[in-house]
Amino acid sequence: MSIQMTAKERFFSCLNNKDVDRLPVINPTSIATKESCDLLGIKFNEVHLDSDKTAALAAIGYEKLGFDSVMPYFGVMMEAAAFGGDINWGTDVTFPTQKGSIFEDPEEFNMPDNFLGLPPIKTIIDSIKLLRKQLGGDALIIGKVMGPWTLSYHLHGLEDFIVETITEPDMVHEFLARFKEISIKFAQAQFDAGADVVTLADHATADLISPSSYKEFLLPVHKEINEIFKDKPLILHCCGNTTDRISLFAEAGFPLFHFDSKNKIDLALKSASDMKLTGCVNNADVLLNGTTDTVRKQVEEIIDRGVKFISPECAVPLKVKNENLKQINKTIALKI
Repeated sequence: MSIQMTAKERFFSCLNNKDVDRLPVINPTSIATKESCDLLGIKFNEVHLDSDKTAALAAIGYEKLGFDSVMPYFGVMMEAAAFGGDINWGTDVTFPTQKGSIFEDPEEFNMPDNFLGLPPIKTIIDSIKLLRKQLGGDALIIGKVMGPWTLSYHLHGLEDFIVETITEPDMVHEFLARFKEISIKFAQAQFDAGADVVTLADHATADLISPSSYKEFLLPVHKEINEIFKDKPLILHCCGNTTDRISLFAEAGFPLFHFDSKNKIDLALKSASDMKLTGCVNNADVLLNGTTDTVRKQVEEIIDRGVKFISPECAVPLKVKNENLKQINKTIALKI
């Protein structure tokens, strides 16, 4: 294809099985680095509650690193922070973390009327508005929300929640029924603010639960969320080995799944059926500890295997060198 496309055109054309000038390079999760923060003269732990800094850091991916997308939610704790979680906002090389849980029982949670105005939530919404104004209609703007399963980890407690899938299944269903409203409302607000697509990060990985548990508890909820956003693309993100449930993610209705390098590409593509995949450039060995040549070789392999959207497998470590992230797009340009 000789006509150069905008980043947004490239993404949606590829998603709809149309010709593209080159494969899209997107980041459904964070590509923030210390190097990018240094370029802006900011500290990473200062950006999360400052929409100007959040937008500036997100824009680096599109303006400097060759990505087709920007994504301004850099951790996983914004919803937990909004509901009063004890958050350590990290350092210049570490992500925010949470201490403790918030809700012991589903009935303790009710969606507050001012949810979209709570500072952690408002920061993301305002940063998307700033990015849309700054980048116009050319860049692909990706929002991100935690899915109801992940919210149950953060708001109730991972170990308790996993145990309760066996001991208190009705409680698990009730937590999901209540917490899905957070995901839905936050996602809709990000679409309204100017996001083109939203990542739903929901970590129902094989490291923690079985495919049968996903099918029993989460599949109906994911189907419901996809039906609500049937005209607005959602990217499912789930870390770890997910090969044994990728077909279920497709059944849930996700148009695009962001997958980990722990999965064999051929098996993942076969399991995905008509659902598209994006991934799976390895973080630790390739982007963090590899060279540009290491990156080039893996990206070439991913393309040759048949993946149409290229991404780092998850939020990149903050110590990743920007030259390694730039190499992803450089490699794709050479494959045209």
